[in-house]
Amino acid sequence: MDFGKLTSVDNIDFTLPPDPEHNRELLRNFSSATPPRIYIGATGYNMKAWVGTWYAPGTRERDFLQQYGLQFNTIEHNTTHYRIPDTATVDRWKADTPEDFRFCPKIPQTISHARDLGLNSGQIPLFCEVIAGLDEKLGCCFLQLPPHFSVREVPLLERFLESFPASIPLAVEVRHPTFFQVSDAAEDYFSLLQKRNVSTVITDVAGRRDVCHMHLTDLRVLVRFVGNALHPSDRQRVEQWAKRIGEWCNEGLQEVYFFTHEPDNLLAPELAAICADAFSKQLPPAIIRGPAKVSGRQGTLF
Repeated sequence: MDFGKLTSVDNIDFTLPPDPEHNRELLRNFSSATPPRIYIGATGYNMKAWVGTWYAPGTRERDFLQQYGLQFNTIEHNTTHYRIPDTATVDRWKADTPEDFRFCPKIPQTISHARDLGLNSGQIPLFCEVIAGLDEKLGCCFLQLPPHFSVREVPLLERFLESFPASIPLAVEVRHPTFFQVSDAAEDYFSLLQKRNVSTVITDVAGRRDVCHMHLTDLRVLVRFVGNALHPSDRQRVEQWAKRIGEWCNEGLQEVYFFTHEPDNLLAPELAAICADAFSKQLPPAIIRGPAKVSGRQGTLF
């Protein structure tokens, strides 16, 4: 992910900002005796470089998703950003992953980047009908709005949310600086998400610290963590996130989708393994599954 990428992160202050005041009040409404679930995943599974380390030796490309599902329990599914899949493809995704796996498909760019957010294209019901075929393996769709989409366009977003099926979990990612400034318009945006039971996407990236905003609006949150080739700061940042997520879950948050980004996706499993270890130590009751290297053993597919 090039958004917010810097050539050097040596002098970046990665301290997580404090929670907005409304978070604690919101989380009280979600208090539950059910253990929280923390899903940890990467941004793609078609990685030949993982064969023999994270995928069983000899794994064929057609079996990459099966091997990915053995290692991770979620995915930031970017393929849907570029095209709406057909029913057969969705059925195959569902069949190739284990019971506890959850897909987080990105809304197609023909919707998210259209002037009218796809309201007049017929694309929204088409996408939702197909993606609903994931059934219990549908974690949370997310709408990544373009960088130019500002708080002035929130009324358009509200119309989109009114048209989007309430039965399909949704999170929204915004990038325009106006959403992270202290203003009534910004507060109205987060209030809109809360009213509609829509989650926020929080992005932790070196070059845009404002998008690491800490606002919660629903019982789940999506975190996109952009690492820097396992720079020493990556592990320090993960420890901060473990503490913050532990606090949120202890106060009532029920689901966390945590996606590890690394240059070319190569080191995403290493970073995910670090996250799983840190999160498990910070929050023992949580249901967490992270990757482990498989080098030296054969898989069960052959």
